[in-house]
Amino acid sequence: MKDKLVGYGRVAASAATGINLVLGSLYAWSIIKSALETELGMDAASAAIPYTLECLVFALLMAPAGKFQDRFGPRAAASLGGLLFGSGFIVSSFCPSSANPLLVLLLGFGVLTGAGTALGYASTTPAAVKWFPPEKHGLVIGIVVGGVGMAAVYVAPLTEFLLNSESFGLQGTFRTLGIAFSVAIILFAQLLKNPPDKDAENRRATNSAFREKESRDNFCWKDMLKTPQFYLLWTMFFFGAGAGLMVISFAKSMAVGSIKEIGFALVIALSAGNAGGRVVSGLVSDKIGRIRAMLIVFVFQAATLAAMSALSSSPAAVMAGVVLVGFNYGSCLSLFPAITADYFGLKNLGANYGVLYTAWGVGAIFATVAGKIKVATGSYTPAMALAAVLCLVAAALSLLVKTPSAKSA
Repeated sequence: MKDKLVGYGRVAASAATGINLVLGSLYAWSIIKSALETELGMDAASAAIPYTLECLVFALLMAPAGKFQDRFGPRAAASLGGLLFGSGFIVSSFCPSSANPLLVLLLGFGVLTGAGTALGYASTTPAAVKWFPPEKHGLVIGIVVGGVGMAAVYVAPLTEFLLNSESFGLQGTFRTLGIAFSVAIILFAQLLKNPPDKDAENRRATNSAFREKESRDNFCWKDMLKTPQFYLLWTMFFFGAGAGLMVISFAKSMAVGSIKEIGFALVIALSAGNAGGRVVSGLVSDKIGRIRAMLIVFVFQAATLAAMSALSSSPAAVMAGVVLVGFNYGSCLSLFPAITADYFGLKNLGANYGVLYTAWGVGAIFATVAGKIKVATGSYTPAMALAAVLCLVAAALSLLVKTPSAKSA
């Protein structure tokens, strides 16, 4: 029976990874952002606002999306998410012909795509990880969320090609991507389902000790909010994710020297690092523990950002720095869902991680802040230096995190 469960678990994990490969297309925003600046005349700060709103909507809806997934199942949640995700791109396609293109982008990419991302993303990790034993959770989560990180590897050059094509342009690019993304997500969603739990149902009915243990080990989101661990993790996630989101939002704009003409290469480099960090950190954290892995990631990210702010004129340094920033950022997106499962249980993982994920959404303000710093100073260097300091604070906070005591039954 165990082999059979793990066998379908591979199917569920593959489908979840496929969905995340589509949802991760938001990380190619820096390609679209450049087109908005050149074709529609937006400044750096304004062009960053739809991306920031998308991240905020995504994060704020993760908790209700997780509850929706927990109640109605991953297939229904992901299918609805795919419909909304693609619709957001299609609505955004009207921005070039609109009298207020920013408003169209806020409604389309910001609200609709953000809501679709929340429903899709909330469905993938729980639907995959529940099929595997605890000692594999870090690796499975890393692989599944690694799909998000790898998305820009194909989306960045595809978006660049479509934008530069006379047959598509900005409007056709949004529309084509929207249709393709909806179809792909809805098809993958049909392969998602939770594992059967008949043995657990029998134990719940006949074994009061089992019921008591399950109550202690599985926190609901309200119980989770009563623990100091949640607030420490939330703050660490805010700083760590915010630093990565900031660089993602302007990655293409950092192209200098020999890579100036292929700025999308920086987006691909960041994406590759992002995906690698998710898988590697998940695997490593299964061996050394989540908190130790987090400490290493935060210190590494601070050092990387500090080095980039000092060497921003070197093409080689910029390329290497972007890969490392992506690696460390991706690690956060693997480690925090894993520690949520470890600390607060699998039963309510969708809703619990959704609440913690609001830290990621608030961290998106770093993108807008970085844009304003660029407008004021002409450089992104001060923003990277600030993010480096915040990552060091997150590293210090990780030393205070302890395993929560089992909640009362």
